[in-house]
Formats: sequence, C-alpha cells, structure tokens
Amino acid sequence: MDAPKQNIPVAIFSKLGAVFFFMAMATLVKIASARVPPGETVFFRSFFGLPIILGWIAMRGELRTGLKTDNPQGHFWRGLVGVTAMSMGFAALGLLPLSEVKAIQYAQPVLVVIFAAMFLGERVRAFRLTAVALGMTGVLIIMSPRLTAFSDSGTDPYLAIGAMLAFGSAVMAGLAHVFVRKLTMSEPTSAIVFWFAVTASTLSLMTLPFGWVWPTRPEAAALVGAGICGGIGQIFLTSSYRYADASVVAPFEYFSILLALAIGYFVFAEVPTAVMLIGIALIVCAGILIIWREGKLGHERKQARKAMTPQG
Repeated sequence: MDAPKQNIPVAIFSKLGAVFFFMAMATLVKIASARVPPGETVFFRSFFGLPIILGWIAMRGELRTGLKTDNPQGHFWRGLVGVTAMSMGFAALGLLPLSEVKAIQYAQPVLVVIFAAMFLGERVRAFRLTAVALGMTGVLIIMSPRLTAFSDSGTDPYLAIGAMLAFGSAVMAGLAHVFVRKLTMSEPTSAIVFWFAVTASTLSLMTLPFGWVWPTRPEAAALVGAGICGGIGQIFLTSSYRYADASVVAPFEYFSILLALAIGYFVFAEVPTAVMLIGIALIVCAGILIIWREGKLGHERKQARKAMTPQG
C-alpha cells in the first residue's frame, strides 16, 4: 500500500477526532471507576476496542499481511508497559479530578525526551533540557498540594496516591512510546495496534482473581463504550500521523485540556484551582516547545538528505 500524500486538513481533523474520542473514553472510565477495579476496566477498554481495530485493518486491506510479526517479544514488553500505564491512569481517574489527571499525564512527551536519550541514544541539547525542566516544574506545581497529605494529617492521603498514580502513568506511557519507536523500525502500524489490544486484553484478564466486580447495566455500558471510543480514537490518531508530520498535528493534543476542564466542571462538578492552571500552562508550554524543536530537527534532517549526492 502506497504511503498517503500530505493532507494537513484531514490530519488535523483526525487528531481532533482522536482527542475527542480519547476524552470520551476517559470520561466513561471515570464514571465506572467508583466501583470497577482498574484491571477490569483495562480489559473492557482493550477487548471491546478489538472489533473496531480489526475492521479498520480490514478496510486498509491488511488483514492477511498486517498482523504478522517478527518481534513477538517486543510486542509483549510494549503491551506490559502500556497496560501498566493504562491501569495507573484509570486508577488515578477514580481518585482525582479528570482535568488534574490529564494535566499530570501531559508530562509524557517531556519524559519521552529523557527516555529517548537513555534508551535510544538520542542527543538532548540545552533547548530540550530547558523544556524538560519547565515541564517537570509544572508537574511538581500541580502535584504539590496533593503530596502534602504525607505530612498533613488533615489532607486525604488518597489524593496523594492519585497524583502519584497519574505521574506513574505518564512515566510508563513515556516508556511505551520508546518501545513503539523501536517497533516501528521493523513492524507495520496495524500489527502494533492489533497486538497491543490483544496483549492488553490478555494481561488485564489475569487480574480477574484480584477483585473484579459484576458491573451494573450503566457501568457495563460505560465500560463497553470506553472500549469502542478507545478503538475509534486509536484509528483517528494513527490516521492523523499518516497524513502529516507529528510536529503539525501533535500540538492539537492540548485541545484535550479544554475538554477535560469543561467535562470536569459540567459533568463531575470539578472546579480547577489556580495552582493547577499555572502548572497546566507550564506543561503545555514545555510540550509545545519540544514538539516545535522536534519538527525543526526533522525538517533539517530532511533537507540534509535531499542535499546529499547519490554517493553521499
């Protein structure tokens, strides 16, 4: 299958679609998280996303060839790290406001810079180090009121646990991103998406002995809906990066913070604090700086390749 041509409007629409469906997924997960344990939620999210993903792969004409893999071990480790990230994120949604969890998880692109240097040997210069420091400062500002629970007996310790789970989710998601980068060097996108859903479904099913509950009808509807929304969101996300460079579409990810603030306020009656908004602003600025820098470096690499002679 030939690579699609650049189509920025379609790419942006697809990215916004991904943001919308992933936020709908997070909202449905939060609705069910009061009683349903994270492992069970991950199972529903992954298993009921599979039919959507298989339908998408079939539409691309890759059902016979797109699921083959030469690196099952790589898919397993990517799945294990991804499931851990998802579980921690879902657990955090049961303890903290939606917008706060999303804000802390925005540390992921900042952390990817660190992990890429550690595990992929990528060079990190002063500009990106400054952006990393700015982003981590924002994370600390958001988490600081929650972490006082360990020293202040009047503060709910579960809020501190929720903040740590949200940050842990960002850490593991950053590591998962590094695994995906490695997989893309030898594996097709369809195989990466499909085998993650299969691995996540299998691993999360293993949490069955640790306290699964029989969901009520509203909870079951929310869980199945989360799986469907997650599957659709994955398709939109993949499509967005097929039609434009990451530096073009990635900044639209931050539209989700507006959705999170709106949903938190109107659906869950969550009012953001001034401290949270300051931290969000710093994290978003850091993320956009990193995205801009990555786009600039990518453009320079393309120009360098074009300038090379056939013997170069």
